[in-house]
Amino acid sequence: MNELLCHPHAPSREVHAVAAAATRTREGKLALHYSVHGKIAALSIPAPGPARIGWKLWRHSCCELFVREKGAEAYHEFNFSPSGEWAAYAFSRYREGATLADEALNPQVAVHSSAGRLDLYALVDLARVSPSYVRAPLALGLAVIIEEASGGLSYWALKHASGKPDFHHAGAFALELDEVRD
Repeated sequence: MNELLCHPHAPSREVHAVAAAATRTREGKLALHYSVHGKIAALSIPAPGPARIGWKLWRHSCCELFVREKGAEAYHEFNFSPSGEWAAYAFSRYREGATLADEALNPQVAVHSSAGRLDLYALVDLARVSPSYVRAPLALGLAVIIEEASGGLSYWALKHASGKPDFHHAGAFALELDEVRD
């Protein structure tokens, strides 16, 4: 697991640690695990519901994935809500792009929660996102947005740019996965 850092301009009172991991499987999928540690009951966590496309999930508690081929400008963003909702976006370069509201992407999302920990697991079929992602070296940004019951938001990422939270910033793509070779 990789420790995610809380953005200094948006600290959390209720969460003391967040971690995330990403592994590319032999089947060409990306297995993600996000783990939030703290007073889970003091957070605003969306209730479980059906898996479906959601909108503006980043305004509440959600886990995020940013993925691109290493060195490329184009990238994809996924949002995974503990409710089971998800969203995906394609960008041709920094914050320029269109929504990918495509049911065929259909990532699998599972959530496990206890008093002190919330774990979200997601499985993304890389070939459905971009066939080149199955084998190419990838750069990933892993991030989590936490909404507290009080309404405050905290932003967690592998690496933060200076200024306000910005998970789209090139420096946030801080986890690299090697090219898949036979």
